[in-house]
Amino acid sequence: MATRSNLAVILHADVVGSTALVHKDERVAHERIQNSFRRLSETINTYGGVTHEVRGDALVAVFGRASDGVSATLAFQVANTEQNAVLTDDIRVEIRVGIALGEVVVADNTVTGPGVVLAQRIEQLAGPGGLCISAAIHEAVPRRLPVEIKSLGDQSVKGFDEPVRVYSVSLRAGEKIPEPVNDIYSDDSEAKSSTPMLALPDKPSIAVLPFNNLSGDPEQEYFADGMTEDIITGLSRFRSLFVTARNSSFAYKGRSLDVREVARDLGVRYVLEGSVRRGGERIRITGQLIDAETGHHLWAERYDRKLEDIFAVQDEVTEAIVAAIAPEIDDVERERSQHKPPESLEAWDIYQQGLAAYHSSTEEGFGSAIEQFDSVNEIDPTFAPAYAMAAGARTRYVLHFEPDDRAEYLNEAREKAYKAITLDPRDPMCLMYDGRVHSMLDHHDVAISKVKEAIALNPNDALSHFNLGIVLCSAGCAEEAIPHIDHAMRLSPRDIFLTGMLTHRAFLLFDLERYEEAFEWVQRARLSPNPRSMTFALLTAVLTKLGRQEEARAAVKDLSAHAPGMSCVKYRENPFGRPEVMERFVDALREAGLPE
Repeated sequence: MATRSNLAVILHADVVGSTALVHKDERVAHERIQNSFRRLSETINTYGGVTHEVRGDALVAVFGRASDGVSATLAFQVANTEQNAVLTDDIRVEIRVGIALGEVVVADNTVTGPGVVLAQRIEQLAGPGGLCISAAIHEAVPRRLPVEIKSLGDQSVKGFDEPVRVYSVSLRAGEKIPEPVNDIYSDDSEAKSSTPMLALPDKPSIAVLPFNNLSGDPEQEYFADGMTEDIITGLSRFRSLFVTARNSSFAYKGRSLDVREVARDLGVRYVLEGSVRRGGERIRITGQLIDAETGHHLWAERYDRKLEDIFAVQDEVTEAIVAAIAPEIDDVERERSQHKPPESLEAWDIYQQGLAAYHSSTEEGFGSAIEQFDSVNEIDPTFAPAYAMAAGARTRYVLHFEPDDRAEYLNEAREKAYKAITLDPRDPMCLMYDGRVHSMLDHHDVAISKVKEAIALNPNDALSHFNLGIVLCSAGCAEEAIPHIDHAMRLSPRDIFLTGMLTHRAFLLFDLERYEEAFEWVQRARLSPNPRSMTFALLTAVLTKLGRQEEARAAVKDLSAHAPGMSCVKYRENPFGRPEVMERFVDALREAGLPE
């Protein structure tokens, strides 16, 4: 069964009073309901949506853009009203619709997830032939659409702890529904366009559109513009991204354009757009990242803050958005490379495949990652990040699996890191992994200096903050390391390295002999996706220190299953922490039954 999870615009439609219609004439009612859903599905398809499921008197569909979902609904409702008007009986199918933005899980032709539930709950607030939308959809709908939008306020809906802001949408009197927007990347549209399409850069590219000021207060314009400029600056610090300059992005200020048209004009793959709304002493900031190639929403978030210090709010939200966007783009790029046929792979795609293997954190994955990054080094000897990752893959392999030829791997890592720094001495990733190598070689002062320099170049990079915590731990500065791990998790709470962050946070507490706290953190790590071998080892050691021997013996079995061949002597030599801490760690593992 093919299964995937993604963020989408979800449409949920339901027949009003279907039971009453069936009681009037079962055959006619069923026939008209089916015909209505068929016409609705055709309209959804015309506007670029996909109908995933029809269940009795309900239908679920997904769209890449909010404007398409709203336009399709209103187009259908107008046509359905005309259809009902010519009927001579009272068996008239009226459909109400709810649209929300949320995460969905698609398995074959079935779509589930919290976003579907939210769309269904919002749909139940619509009247016959009506449409209701969530706040996120309201923020995303272009103001060029000829619609009337009325706030229904915050609604308490079943299954959601917090009230949900809901809006009703109707077609403005005398207006027509916009025609479906053709894909600008199709051959026809390119032929019709007088503006040539810019070639995409050889790395992920993004444009940040000026955030809309929805406050009706001209004084807030500077805040929205400042937010946009700061996000552009923050993203520009990620050397792995191509970020369109501020002047190019601000050329679109105040204009209502399709984001895919903007992407085509600027030659970028991703577009970030957002809005700012002030109400009293609070401000709401929304942002959404769109893949212009597909039109799909990749990420969306809303930030509600008090305006006690407006500039502090701007800094906080900017940091959160920047820290979230870069990893999200990285995830999409890795997934894109996995679907390319081998014969079309280039250095960038092989690099992305190496990252996917690296992030698996398995022994096999590290071996594959090392091969992939070394291959990129041969294909493009000027690409500094591939050398940095070749060094990083070797250090993590040594750290988690303690190979017999440990010294050889570390020597190779040192050579790769030196090459990366030589090629690009101002790339935070190169500096960060150079610091990791120095830490593994017990050059702690140099390691700390290198990683701090990486953070100075890009303060929004969660991975650099995480690695500063790691090198401080190895240097015997556990108390000082904890805030850096915490800051990394705050910057990127859904990071692909979250399990590692949680494991290191627990180890710092083990170092400080705060075993009860360590147990809470290592449990979170164990229940996170893809736990490391060190996660199981640390759980074993903590349980032993807490006197929970039976549970510790069970945990050591999980460790042996996850990392066969691990032993006390290998952990004693592991540079995860100071030698005296690792000795205490090994004593606990031995007591739990790990072979010497």
